[in-house]
Amino acid sequence: MFISMFGAVESGIIYAIMALGVYLSFRILDFPDLTVDGSFVTGGAVAAISIINGTDPVTATILGTIAGFVAGSITGVLHTKGKINPLLSGIIMMIALYSINLRIMGRPNLSLLNESTLFTQVEGFWKGTGFDQALNGMLKTLGSAQVPSTWAILIFMIFVSIFIKLLTDYFLKTEVGLAIRATGDNQKMIRSLSANTDTLIILGLGVSNAFVALSGALVAQYGGFADVGLGIGMIITGLASVIIGEALFGKRTIAITTIAVIGGAIIYRIVVTLALRVEFLETGDMKLITALLVVAALITPKIIKSHKEKKRRQQKRKELNSTVAEGG
Repeated sequence: MFISMFGAVESGIIYAIMALGVYLSFRILDFPDLTVDGSFVTGGAVAAISIINGTDPVTATILGTIAGFVAGSITGVLHTKGKINPLLSGIIMMIALYSINLRIMGRPNLSLLNESTLFTQVEGFWKGTGFDQALNGMLKTLGSAQVPSTWAILIFMIFVSIFIKLLTDYFLKTEVGLAIRATGDNQKMIRSLSANTDTLIILGLGVSNAFVALSGALVAQYGGFADVGLGIGMIITGLASVIIGEALFGKRTIAITTIAVIGGAIIYRIVVTLALRVEFLETGDMKLITALLVVAALITPKIIKSHKEKKRRQQKRKELNSTVAEGG
């Protein structure tokens, strides 16, 4: 149980970067971008083929991120310059990326099990420093279980996700970031102030899909393979993380919302892991579980709000009846 929960937290932090990308497009830009399902695979495909061809894992990951930025920017161009509906622009790019990803990889999937990846390097550094032995010894003294072999990956990804979170917070507070936020709120208003909304949308979608592709590149290296079908339903996973995070932690400020999105991604993976331990559910039911989680996350806050509003009205009615009775 501990190992499975550890794995859920670990993968949740990696997918949190993808959720931050979805947050940028759906919440900040108010753009229903379905490019995510394709750009996630693009990041993994570019990183995987680069590593196989001898590229350093760090450079390969950066190349995957850049590929995602380009894919997102093209979606923005289709919408702004081609005047294509936002939803349709994302669908067109998602479909196109399926073939592009196949071209990049040369076949439906690539194995990285025998390659040096970013995570194998992190684990090698961790073991080389002796941190794992020291931590295991400390836990043994405390009577706790040994640290899983991938503990180094968790620590590494915590630092990476915090860096991406802080980078997102900073970007959204810059002049360009504020303009992108304003574009998502009211395009006509920001256009009246002589801002180039087309460029802002293209940039925003580029950054969003860069985060998604970065997550895809990390997932491919974490799992040891890149697959052309790896991104199917990824947009729902991202939305689930955003909605769950906002429902549980709130969205009062940008800083709170971004940490909520990361928390939502982790909780989502934990809930899915627990759900799959139920006897009548199978691995193939994962997408169904995701859909149900999104429905629950969307409906529950409304039910709670409606219940509170009903109680408030009942309280007011009681007070009014009490006042009338006293006056009579």
